[in-house]
Amino acid sequence: MANPRRPLAGIVIVDAVAGPLAPATRYLAELGADVVRIETPKTGRSAREQLKDAAANNGKTLQVIDYAQPRDREKLGRLIESADALIMDAHHALSGQPGFIAADLSRRYPQKLVVACSDFGQGNSCSKWQATDAVLHALTGELSRSGIAGQAPLLPPGELAVQCSAVQLAYVVLTGLVQRAQTGTGDLIDYSMLDGAMQALDPGYGISGSATMGKPAHLLSTDRPPRGFLYPIIRCADGHVRICLLAARQWRGMFEWMGRPEEFASPEFEKMNARFKSPTLIPAISAFFADKTGDELEAGAKTYGVPLSALLDGSEAVAAKHFKDRQTFAPAKLRDGTEISLPNGVLELDGQRMAAGIQVAAEPVSMSPPPVPGLPLSGLKVLDLGVIVVGGEQGRLLADLGADVVKIESRAFPDGTRQSDGALGISTSFAAGHRNKRSLGLNLRSDEGKAIFERLVAKADVILTNFKPGTMESLGLGYDHLQGIKPDIILVESSAFGPTGPWAKRMGYGPLVRAATGLTTQWRYRDDPESYSDSVTIYPDHVGGRISILGVLALLLDRKRSGTGGRICSSQAEIVLAHQGWQIAAAQSGLVDPLEPQDVPWGVFPTAGEDEWCAITVRDEADWSKLCQLLPKLDTGMARSDRLAHRKAIEAELIVWLQKRTATQAMETLQQAGIPAGRMNRIADLPEFAAYRERGTFRMETHPHLPDAFFSEAVIAKSERLAPPPTRPAPLAGEHSAEVMEEWLGIGSTEIDTLAQNGVIEPLSVDIETAIRELKGRSHE
Repeated sequence: MANPRRPLAGIVIVDAVAGPLAPATRYLAELGADVVRIETPKTGRSAREQLKDAAANNGKTLQVIDYAQPRDREKLGRLIESADALIMDAHHALSGQPGFIAADLSRRYPQKLVVACSDFGQGNSCSKWQATDAVLHALTGELSRSGIAGQAPLLPPGELAVQCSAVQLAYVVLTGLVQRAQTGTGDLIDYSMLDGAMQALDPGYGISGSATMGKPAHLLSTDRPPRGFLYPIIRCADGHVRICLLAARQWRGMFEWMGRPEEFASPEFEKMNARFKSPTLIPAISAFFADKTGDELEAGAKTYGVPLSALLDGSEAVAAKHFKDRQTFAPAKLRDGTEISLPNGVLELDGQRMAAGIQVAAEPVSMSPPPVPGLPLSGLKVLDLGVIVVGGEQGRLLADLGADVVKIESRAFPDGTRQSDGALGISTSFAAGHRNKRSLGLNLRSDEGKAIFERLVAKADVILTNFKPGTMESLGLGYDHLQGIKPDIILVESSAFGPTGPWAKRMGYGPLVRAATGLTTQWRYRDDPESYSDSVTIYPDHVGGRISILGVLALLLDRKRSGTGGRICSSQAEIVLAHQGWQIAAAQSGLVDPLEPQDVPWGVFPTAGEDEWCAITVRDEADWSKLCQLLPKLDTGMARSDRLAHRKAIEAELIVWLQKRTATQAMETLQQAGIPAGRMNRIADLPEFAAYRERGTFRMETHPHLPDAFFSEAVIAKSERLAPPPTRPAPLAGEHSAEVMEEWLGIGSTEIDTLAQNGVIEPLSVDIETAIRELKGRSHE
């Protein structure tokens, strides 16, 4: 296509990231930034290293630098001087080079964005520690929720923690670039891979799914969930399927599909809790599914409006017609010429996939300064139609940066995360996920409501949605219509499987996305094929929200220059597949076995105390030598092949050592020796864990309609110029209807009253004092 649009065109980023965060700038390269990757001369890299390198750095420009050569050092200096941003991490050879210290470079070039990345951040008691994906899962609380009750915690498959942290880093970098374009001044950001993994994978103090009924994660059981808990996986004639019955209308569809069995005819079954408690419902559904194939069940589910997906393994998912039709993967080559396939970008802009390797020339980017210093999106107007987790997260990310985010709500179709024990529809989960927003109750099914929405669009900058593709068009509010009202409007459409392809109209929740992409079949104990263990995980919702916001921030940078907005589409399923990019390439090419452990011990091991565990990763010969110093019975000279052959004996010796120590003692001893290790934190442990506490990662917040204060995320990243997120409490449904109508549209109280009487505007409809008395009464019971 001639002159393809790339919103980050003209932005130059020097990438000196050698560790697992390297994919962060690949997302920016896909959006058109010129990402120049700095490497030292290398030879003899393994096939595994080449595959990881290809997946992380696809679309970047390579610049080989020999620091011992004065000419190369001068060349690097000129490159940094001409760039807009420098991203460097502690694993890279540039780190610590004289003249190339992050803080010094920031002082020397105050107009540049400098991001210094490390495993645990700078200036805290864990700063010298080392992290791996397993350690991040342990320390973020994700590990404590993965597995089956009564069994050992189970490390999630792949490298989800570091992949999610890389996306958070991309979000932080783009935020810094927006602020730089507004002010002409750069920033020095101290980025912690641990913080990023906690924020973007499955934050314990963030918004959670509707199945938790609004309960904060730290109040849930400290054990892993029981087998089959939530989103059950059920045998069918040719495999397994997963169902996701959340809303009452979905249950009604299931009830009709089963032939209206009298046993489940009670209206009580429209309540999620009643369905969870029923000892006979899942057996009845299992009997109904038993003689039907996965294809037949998917077809029936579509007819009756039941969220369902066949459970695919990795190879089945990659080969699915949906992903082939959407060109989810594209041909690529390793540096030695070996042909592989890699993910083909995770965003679409105006129907065009943002694939790696396409760059166009563009003028420098500039924007007007924000009304509130430190909040780069202050003054931005956002209409938030998003629901559940990914929808809530998209708006919250913009609101935390100062945007005026108005959540559009309707009593007829309430947001699933409004579920709580009280009439106010406020829980700690909702309070965390919708802070800094306002709420407008608006009936979009009425002509008058639609007309009001169109007037709001004329004032807006961004519209956020995460409906099934075609929903906005069915309301008469498709992108072409919206663009006719506001030519530079930015529309986000996040969906489970993308806007096109055979699965586009499928109902999509995170559990179904994981089932359809092969992740669920990997997330189980190796000796138990039906031990599916991802039931309480909320992935890829949080990271999916961030991917969409990358598109928004990129378009905001480009809008002043181009005069146009754009339609950003993302597929949660393609995000999951992109996070497995090198493993998929490995499996398809046969170059390496992505599941083969690189060394031993590697995994989660019991320590002293009841249900206490420590994640440990021995990565290489250096780590093995360090471990042998702690455990003298181990043989330093044992070859890797022998270690793999005697893995059980080696790990048994380690467990003897661990069971004399608490998880904290074991972690500290191993980390001081230079071996990556992390105790299994539960959610309640996070605020007091040293790295979080010393960095101020969390803060206490209050809500006027919640009885207790609660923890929430305090910072986007440690920055010299970004302000902390504001502290406006999450809204009640329709709480700001009159306020928004007056501020955005100048509509007075008389007209608002008339619109409310006609059911067009939905103001706050609950008696707050009565609801609070009821809530307090329950809290004393």
